Amino acid sequence: MSKKIISFYLPQYHPTEENNKWWGNGFTEWTNVSSAKPQYNGHYQPHIPADMGFYDLRVGETKQQQADLAKEYGIEGFCYYHYWFNGKRILNRPLDDILKTKEPNFPFALCWANENWTRAWDGQDREVLMQQNYSTEDNKEHIDFLCSIFSDKRYIKINDKPLLLIYRPDNIPNISEMIKLWRRTAQSKGFTDLYICGAQSGLVQFTDEEIISLGFDAVVDFQPNRDDFPTSKSSKNILQESLRSLLPNTIYQWLKTNVTTYKKIDYKDFVEQKIQKKWSDTFTKYPVVFPSWDNTARRASPTIIENHDASIYKKWLQKSLNNVENYEKHEQIVFVNAWNEWAEGCHLEPDKKHGHIFLEATKEALDESN
Repeated sequence: MSKKIISFYLPQYHPTEENNKWWGNGFTEWTNVSSAKPQYNGHYQPHIPADMGFYDLRVGETKQQQADLAKEYGIEGFCYYHYWFNGKRILNRPLDDILKTKEPNFPFALCWANENWTRAWDGQDREVLMQQNYSTEDNKEHIDFLCSIFSDKRYIKINDKPLLLIYRPDNIPNISEMIKLWRRTAQSKGFTDLYICGAQSGLVQFTDEEIISLGFDAVVDFQPNRDDFPTSKSSKNILQESLRSLLPNTIYQWLKTNVTTYKKIDYKDFVEQKIQKKWSDTFTKYPVVFPSWDNTARRASPTIIENHDASIYKKWLQKSLNNVENYEKHEQIVFVNAWNEWAEGCHLEPDKKHGHIFLEATKEALDESN
């Protein structure tokens, strides 16, 4: 079996000093998830976890249960979001525990979420809580730290090269020089090389081709990407876009923050449009599939791509697996967003409404493809 599925993993579910200061004592992602309210009749909110409840990632048994469940349904490993701000790490407790205890014995990789930490949760500069600053010295310190993790026997490698994702390649000045430095450093520490992927999320200001030309090994087609939203729009969405183009940005952002509005995208239309697009055959590009998306728990003006039909998700996942079947054996990877993005309504972990249906669809798609 060569095709593999890696699922993004959010390490947010435990109290931290920073979140206590910014959001109030005891804050975790569950604070937002449990308080989400429906935006319209029939809207599925809040999303309530089933098998593991409102868990705490400081508990080792929880991380083991997650790994066991993922393995049962054919998932190869987790891609943990890694938060690094000039040597300062945030939400690092789950990974540190995994490294220290050597459990669970489940493959993992890292995605550097190199955005500013803001109250908007989107990296935009409206109210920055912790800022990303870049320098050669920090790049050196960072890669030294990363290499200490790459040496873990569970770390996912492609052709013996540690896999590393960078979420916002366009945010990093002189990124080609940083990549060269990181490769040299990894090689000096005994690694064959690094396998570095740049995410293309719709927020990124580079084209796919530009990302490759900067020295990346591959592009990750991070979804949902607003550039892939269906071309047909509801009258409500057309009105919202008109307001955005007509109003000064400060007024539009105030309305978004203080007046509850939502953008609703049809999941089936999104998938149908996505799978009809020609896949790149000139460079390596990894698909990202999501079972549903709804960030009502985080935003006053959410984007809702609600889905209750696992067969549509399975169809998209099957197409994505087909898209990578001509890649080299170790590069036949599809990412799923996400294992546990509960506040974005985007999770393979079972909830009270759907149970295991998306996990079952994941395994079926993988088994049939292989």
